[in-house]
Amino acid sequence: MPTVASFTTLPAVFNAFNHLTVLIVGDVMMDAYVWGKVGRISPEAPVPVVNVSRTEQRLGGAANVALNVQALGATPLLCAVIGEDAGGDQLLELLRDKVLSAEGIVRSSHRPTTVKQRILAAGQHLLRIDSEVETDLNTHEAALLRARYEALIGRADVVIFEDYDKGVLNADSIAHFIALARQRGIPTVVDPKKKNFLAYQHCTLFKPNLKELREGLKLEFGDTDADRPHFEAAVERLRELLMPEIVLVTLSERGVFTESAASGRSYIPAHLRMISDVSGAGDTVISIAALCVALGLAPPVLAALANLGGGLVCEQVGVVPIEKQLLLAEAQDAALLVH
Repeated sequence: MPTVASFTTLPAVFNAFNHLTVLIVGDVMMDAYVWGKVGRISPEAPVPVVNVSRTEQRLGGAANVALNVQALGATPLLCAVIGEDAGGDQLLELLRDKVLSAEGIVRSSHRPTTVKQRILAAGQHLLRIDSEVETDLNTHEAALLRARYEALIGRADVVIFEDYDKGVLNADSIAHFIALARQRGIPTVVDPKKKNFLAYQHCTLFKPNLKELREGLKLEFGDTDADRPHFEAAVERLRELLMPEIVLVTLSERGVFTESAASGRSYIPAHLRMISDVSGAGDTVISIAALCVALGLAPPVLAALANLGGGLVCEQVGVVPIEKQLLLAEAQDAALLVH
C-alpha cells in the first residue's frame, strides 16, 4: 500500500483504495422493494390496492456498506449475525451474486434476519414493513460472532462498526472489538445509533448525523447558524466522553462537519443535487471515510470526499452503492486537494 506521503493526486488515492481490506461488523439486513400501480381503493378498508409489477431484493445495512467498500475497489469482510430463515438464505445468495465473502456471517435459529420491505407506486413510497428483533445476541451467538471477528481482524486495514440498534453490537462486544483493533494498530470508524452511542470509546473516527448527536448526548440544539455554538459545544462533549481522534457529523442539506486535534474544525457545504432518495447515503459516507482513514488522509480531505459521495447516491432511487469513477470525476471537478 502506498504511504500517505506518496498521495499527490486523487487518482493515486483512488488507486490505493484497491489495496485495502475492510472488516465491517454490525447489523446486516435485506432491503426488499415491491413496485406496482394503484388503480383503486380496497373495499375492505380505505387503503390503496397495489397491483404488483416487479419486486427486488437488495443488500442493506452493514451489507450495503460492504457493497460501497467493494464499489470503491477495496475488499470488504462482513461480520454479522443473520437468521436461519428465508431472509437469511436470500442474503447469502445475494452475497454470492455480488462476490462478497460470507466467512464472517453467523446464522442463528433464535433471531430472524432483518428485512425491510418497501411498497412503492407512482413514484410514492406507500408503506414499509419491518421484520426484525432488536434484542441483544444470546451468549452463544455473541461467542460465535467474537470468534469470527478475531479470525478476520488480522486481514483488515480498518474496521467499520455499522450499528443499527438491532442487537448484534452491545457495549461489551464493542469494547472488546475496539481493544483488539487498537492492539493491532488498526483504525476503527463508527456509524452509530442511539442505544450504543456512548460505547465507542477510543475509536478513530465517529460519524453521527445531527439527529443521532442530539439523541445520543440528550441535548437540544437546532441546525441554523445561530445554533452553531451549541452544536460545537455538543461536539466537544462528545470528544470528552468518547475520546475519538476524528469527529465527522453529517448535516444533511448543510453538508458535513469534521474536527480533529490535528486539523481543527471544518464545515464543508453540500453540493447542489437533484435529490431522489437519501436512503443509504450514510453507508456511502462511512465507507469513503473508512478508506480515507486507512490511508491516513487528513480529516478535511476525507470529509470532502465523503460529502461528495453521500450527495451522489442521493440522486439515485433506493439504497445503491457509490460509483467510483463518477466520484473521482466529481472530486476532480471540485478541485479537491489531497493535502
